[in-house]
Amino acid sequence: QVQLVESGGGLVQAGGSLRLSCAASRSIRAINNMSWYRQAPGKQRELVAAISNIGTTNDADSVKGRFIISRENAKNTVYLQMNSLKPEDTAVYYCKGDYNARDYWGQGTQVTVSS
Repeated sequence: QVQLVESGGGLVQAGGSLRLSCAASRSIRAINNMSWYRQAPGKQRELVAAISNIGTTNDADSVKGRFIISRENAKNTVYLQMNSLKPEDTAVYYCKGDYNARDYWGQGTQVTVSS
């Protein structure tokens, strides 16, 4: 079993930056893939970025060149560095871990980008 706790959300002006953190309750080396998803009001949850346990990354087209996913194994933490934020990035951001063929989700952190 894995517990995931997100932090770092908040209110920021358009063009600003935020860094989200996702802390895992066990070694992230044992977690195959860790991902960030987001869900805006009235919309489906969508993949933002993912990183494998060997460091391979995958980004959604809407965030390419602006968001960077990374992992710090020593702290069992995955980060999402978000730059050049836009109002359309406003959403609840969730962390997901794929461990033993099961998906584990965090509780989410709100990101609000004002225009």
